[in-house]
Amino acid sequence: MTRLIELLLIGLSLGAIYTLIALGFVVIYKATRVVNFAQGSILLLGVFLTADLHDDIGFWPAVLVGIAAASCVGVIVQRVLWSRIRSEDHLVASILTIGVDVLLATELARRIGSRVLTTGDPWADRVVTVAGFTVPQARLAAAAVAALLIAGFFAAFKYTGWGVAMRAAAEDGEAASLMGIRLGRVAAAAWLIGAGLAAVAGVFLAGFPSAGVDAHAGVLALSAVPAVIVGGLDSTGGAVVGGLVIGLIATVVAGYEQNLAFLGNGIGAVSPYIVAVLVLLWRPSGLFGTKEFDRV
Repeated sequence: MTRLIELLLIGLSLGAIYTLIALGFVVIYKATRVVNFAQGSILLLGVFLTADLHDDIGFWPAVLVGIAAASCVGVIVQRVLWSRIRSEDHLVASILTIGVDVLLATELARRIGSRVLTTGDPWADRVVTVAGFTVPQARLAAAAVAALLIAGFFAAFKYTGWGVAMRAAAEDGEAASLMGIRLGRVAAAAWLIGAGLAAVAGVFLAGFPSAGVDAHAGVLALSAVPAVIVGGLDSTGGAVVGGLVIGLIATVVAGYEQNLAFLGNGIGAVSPYIVAVLVLLWRPSGLFGTKEFDRV
């Protein structure tokens, strides 16, 4: 039982990290109807700068630089796509983000090489033991930071002018534009926030128990894709539920993988995708996603 509770706690913290990445996907999609496949390389950029600069300027300033750089790249990508592609060509823009991802990831992989970089976070490999349960400090910090960011995001989404504009643009972009909402600014803010959330998540994904940042760390962003599928691509609340569910499933299944050997080796790594496929078969729009209706 102790082992299960520890796995559940670690799974919740991992799910909180996945939620940040999933929210990044969702907020960008809601604002522009573009699936940003470059999230992985943007995440890697933020983590790489944090790992590269922490010895010179300290961990927290390096994190801020990484987040700022990732956010700026997100806005630049949005501006380039917005100015070159008509707003209704969402599929073309989504495909172009794959090219952006390849270019950025290739350059970062060249700079990292075969090294494994550490972010220099203050938690290192320390653990906390409470009531007999042992949890890494890095995971507790991840859960706390993610909770604050998620709460701040939903407060801004509900009460600020940007949040109202975002919801209006997601509901009916043409009507929102006619009412004076500047869709370009809404989209730029969405990409800035989405990229920033990915960078924060990347810093925690690269911490203990992970070895650090390598050239393939950007693939970690793909771990949040099942969370987006489960929750729904256009649902911010679904991103939270999907992230927590996938984090719990991935952690618990991996923790009991030896007992599940009859399902095959590596079942822990693929279990989130199995859940995503099952959800798609049952509800293609995700648990909280908007169903598409065709008028006949």
